[in-house]
Amino acid sequence: MARKKVFYTKKAPEPKGPYSQAVIHSGLLYISGQIPVDPESGELLRATIEEETETVLNNIKIIVEEAGANMDRVLKVTCYLADIDDFPRVNSVYEKFFQYFPPARSTIQAGKLPLDVQIEMDAIVALPVKRQKYSRNQENRRPQGKNR
Repeated sequence: MARKKVFYTKKAPEPKGPYSQAVIHSGLLYISGQIPVDPESGELLRATIEEETETVLNNIKIIVEEAGANMDRVLKVTCYLADIDDFPRVNSVYEKFFQYFPPARSTIQAGKLPLDVQIEMDAIVALPVKRQKYSRNQENRRPQGKNR
């Protein structure tokens, strides 16, 4: 059975609690909920829903790319909103990140989000398969000659 691997990059915001930034298992990257935190300063962004959404999606994109994938490989996103009436405004930013291959998505209004943010998102990503170089074991190699 495949083991889970904790994934972490310094380019994205540090986790604020006892959880991993992301976990890799069986070729999938599971990204923990991202809130609008500036990855360089570590400061929470308090802004419009559009700006907060862009920050969250940029943080997800950083993690995706650092894990060796791209946003086209995102399979599923769950979006938690403090106010479901922000849904159309969130979509206006969201669609810029997923123009050609939008993932499956669920969006819910959460009772209360961490640090009273307006938005949180998590994602599941299919990682590219790493091809192993083929090498022949010389001992098992067929002999050259007439009887091939």
